[in-house]
Amino acid sequence: MELLQVADAVAREKNIDRDIVIEAMEEAIQKAGRSKYGHDHDIRTNIDRKTGDITLKRYREVVEEIEDEACQLTVEEAQRYQKGVTAGEFIIDELPPLDFGRIAAQTAKQVIVQKVREAERERQYQEFKDRIGEMVNGSVKRVEYGNSTIDLGGRAEALLRRDETIPREHIAANSRIRAYIYDVRREARGPQIFLSRTRPEFMAKLFVQEVPEIYDGIIEIKAVARDPGSRAKIAVSSNDSSIDPVGACVGMRGSRVQAVVNELGGEKIDIVPWIDDVASFTVNALAPAEITKVVLDEQNKRMEVVVGEEQLSLAIGRRGQNVRLASNLSGWDIDIITEEQEAERRAEEFKKRSTLFIQGLDVDDVIAHLLVAEGFTTIHEIAETPVEELNEIEGFEQEISVELQTRALNWIEAQNKMLEEKQEELGIQDDLVTFEGLTPDMIVKLGENDVKTRDDLADLATDELVEIIGEDFMIPSDAEKLIMRARAHWFEEETAGEETADEETTEATAEAETAPEVPVEAEEVVAEQKEASGNA
Repeated sequence: MELLQVADAVAREKNIDRDIVIEAMEEAIQKAGRSKYGHDHDIRTNIDRKTGDITLKRYREVVEEIEDEACQLTVEEAQRYQKGVTAGEFIIDELPPLDFGRIAAQTAKQVIVQKVREAERERQYQEFKDRIGEMVNGSVKRVEYGNSTIDLGGRAEALLRRDETIPREHIAANSRIRAYIYDVRREARGPQIFLSRTRPEFMAKLFVQEVPEIYDGIIEIKAVARDPGSRAKIAVSSNDSSIDPVGACVGMRGSRVQAVVNELGGEKIDIVPWIDDVASFTVNALAPAEITKVVLDEQNKRMEVVVGEEQLSLAIGRRGQNVRLASNLSGWDIDIITEEQEAERRAEEFKKRSTLFIQGLDVDDVIAHLLVAEGFTTIHEIAETPVEELNEIEGFEQEISVELQTRALNWIEAQNKMLEEKQEELGIQDDLVTFEGLTPDMIVKLGENDVKTRDDLADLATDELVEIIGEDFMIPSDAEKLIMRARAHWFEEETAGEETADEETTEATAEAETAPEVPVEAEEVVAEQKEASGNA
């Protein structure tokens, strides 16, 4: 009964099942029994769940042929102990109670402690594995080299690593702390619960606690971006038009947002109203800077924000903080330039395109400027545009439009001829010339840089391709897509090779199965012929 009382006490203290503790005790006694009677013997222990009585028994299997003398008996030997026994049954011998010595007791204690610890870890893992994403309160048990062990109410311990704590935050032992569970996983020393105070989700959880409208679902947190310990931005929207999401998050005299700021160690928080239009939302996210213009590149999720000279430092923020947080909040890459820089670049692009049209089409400045103003960027676009659309340009007539298209087609033909000559001269392969996405100029530049096949293009790094083609004609994201398309045939060949190998294996198997059997006489004749040729 004392054994059962100990098991009950341990189960209550560790919050694990009583049977697990008793099974650990049984295993410990069983191990001690094997130490006394021999490790090769099949010794089993049972503790009565009601009385606490311990029984120790040795099991020997009845077999036709013995492989392990310690655990097996032949049928003839087993008949001496029990009449009518057959193969597959067991002969069970009761053993006297163990007299635990010091070493045996110590071994049993280690087994029990180990099993209880494993059960406790499993219970802890099962309890917390589904709680990822929750915020928890705990007390700091100890701090070692900036890493804090947090006691979550006696039921589990969690780890708050130094890189997950807010910079310049002092965490003292025995203090209370709130943190966010971002991961729970099994490790060699048991399940580990990992906490964070720097992740954006932690700030979002704090707002859920402080703002009832967010908890009730009236206000929704759309995005959060943080520079822990310094500044943060949070985007909110309201599902009720009568409730201002920003005002609700700020609270009366800033009481709600101030509670979050205090928890985060004085981190400044900008609350931004969410707008579905990404350009308008970015303007709000970059506040307090005033934005003049936003240009979107939806294909690459990149935007160019134009500001006045006096607003540039405000828009970028200290060490790029403001624009970085706004970029994280919107999910777009943001480039900030001044109005003067934009004007210079537009003038440069205008001049470059005008020069292209003047030289390629042999037209005067007026026509070239009109084409650029209408949005044409290459001579190929002019050649592919219907004459009717060209006629709609102010000052253009049918005769001018037809002549422009004729000159554009002649220029393209001349470029293709030049490419053919360069292809032969540089040894550029057809698979690179016909590769979609490359213009004749690009192909010539690649050939001059010893990139002469599609495989050569596929071997390039993104920055190498941009350097060869030129930053004015190709951006890194387009270069990366081009290289990945060039590599596509590698994966197709691997897949085709695997399928061919599978087909050959299947055919070989089928041939083997359908091949006629060679008669014994024929096999002997073949063997004799081989022997004769060998002798010869």
